[in-house]
Amino acid sequence: MPKTKKERIQLAVNILIATVVPAMLFYLMEFYEHNPFVEVRAEAQFFNVLIFELIGWGLFFICKKAMISLRILSICAMLFGLINHYVMKFRSTPFVPWDIFSIKTAKSVAGNYDFTPDVRTVIVTVLFLAVIAGLQFFHFQIELKIYYRLIPFAACFLLTILFAKLLQDDEFQTKHYLYPFLFTPAYMTKVNGMTVTFMMNLEYVHVEKPAGYHADEAQEILEEYDDDDSTVTEEYPNIIVIMNEAFSDVGILSDFQTNEDYMPFMHRVMAGEVENTIHGYLNVSVCGGNTANTEFEFLTGNTMRFLPTGSIPYQQYVKNEMPSLARFLKTLGYETYGMHPYYASGWDRDTVYPLLGLDHTVFYEDWFYRSYLRSYISDACDFDMIRQVYEKNSDSPLFLFNVTMQNHGSYSDAYENFHPNVTISGSSQFELSQYLSLIQVTDRELADLIEYFKEQKEKTVVVFFGDHQPNDYTVRPIWSASGDEEIRYQVPYMIWANYDIPEKECDTSANYLAAQMLEDLGMPRSKYQNFLLELAKQYPIISSVRMEQTDEAQQEMLDTYQKLQYYSMFDYKAD
Repeated sequence: MPKTKKERIQLAVNILIATVVPAMLFYLMEFYEHNPFVEVRAEAQFFNVLIFELIGWGLFFICKKAMISLRILSICAMLFGLINHYVMKFRSTPFVPWDIFSIKTAKSVAGNYDFTPDVRTVIVTVLFLAVIAGLQFFHFQIELKIYYRLIPFAACFLLTILFAKLLQDDEFQTKHYLYPFLFTPAYMTKVNGMTVTFMMNLEYVHVEKPAGYHADEAQEILEEYDDDDSTVTEEYPNIIVIMNEAFSDVGILSDFQTNEDYMPFMHRVMAGEVENTIHGYLNVSVCGGNTANTEFEFLTGNTMRFLPTGSIPYQQYVKNEMPSLARFLKTLGYETYGMHPYYASGWDRDTVYPLLGLDHTVFYEDWFYRSYLRSYISDACDFDMIRQVYEKNSDSPLFLFNVTMQNHGSYSDAYENFHPNVTISGSSQFELSQYLSLIQVTDRELADLIEYFKEQKEKTVVVFFGDHQPNDYTVRPIWSASGDEEIRYQVPYMIWANYDIPEKECDTSANYLAAQMLEDLGMPRSKYQNFLLELAKQYPIISSVRMEQTDEAQQEMLDTYQKLQYYSMFDYKAD
């Protein structure tokens, strides 16, 4: 204990500094994205500072020296702020707890993004580094044995956990004006602050059972949908599904002029000018990234609406065999393939695909001949592999699920092997020009692929859709965030056959597309798919950002969907 007045004053000053620095770090971290003094709600500011104080003092008690503990806190805050900043820049959504599971995927594509910092990022980072350097002169420490320091450390640790649980309480959130709505994560982070939002989101790392859920009841409900009125009984068509990276028609965002059509074939499809084609707009649950969630919805019939915003089911929830389109088609005698011209570890596809019933997988490592557009395998090369798999397939009908890579962001770098040719009237932004030029290449290759399958004798169906639109920055010249948010989650789709099928136009969502495809082709369907078709009559569109319902819609039907989805994801036992 200090004995002299000078020592007591010095202690008070040291405590004050050790208290002020964590609070300062919170505000500095928030400045990477915005002005927290203006935009973070008052009580939320206090809660964020409180968390920083608990962590800072906890580290102090365990590290003994304030210089070390505050440096650790400073580095963590700086890194957290930078990560959130770049995730927001590239994906238009903030960093959330389950993004930790995506580190491998993020590392694999990081080299294709422009990490050049803007002025704000440089200034904030320099200030962080100045704080870290300045702490060299802060010599406050505790002269206590470790076992005495463990008690206050444990108290800070426990209080942090308890406070995190309190932040997840609905009544507490309402009482203190915390924004709780996960479907607008960027705004949630903006008004609550990064740290509070991150802790609020921890509640959703695991999926809770729906109210009144029982696995036996879910099985009984599915039995009610065992009937089937399919018309195809002898020859099942080959089904080739292409989920094309970032393929979208951004012309739905606003009217703009280009020097040439960036997707002439798809525009013909959407105008109903291509025979034996079903087409429309597909509502997806992601924008600018998180590709795996669209394929999850398509393959399983499940919806991201019942899962935490920003979560990645492939990495968080698909741990055992799960019902899917591929698994059902196997019961009809199909050979099933999952194909992606990038690394097998991306989104854990090498683990997930077999669990979804895709028996054969073809990843980047399996491409013997590779041609590139920019730094990714081109769609021309990818579609050529589709032809090879088709031609080598056995007598069994083929189901091939292909996720492309050519059009993956970022679009800011120039390349010697690709020169954008589509220009936009009134805009010189390179990113949008490059994006539209890439889409034009895909459109041309898709038209060629359709021509190829027109000449084949075997019945073949090609399903084509995009996984999401590009991020906000790419489309900024033609779209304002004040516009209709839902249209940022729409992409064109088509179901084409090289034989006669009923033609129609129908907007839908990714969770319904597989079931509706089987119905339109007159094929058998699983019990779950039959349920989805009935659900679609009441709720024609369900995604994480949009739900459309008819006058006949019943909440009970939606509740049943949530229960059946939980059963499908967590209680399903393969036969």
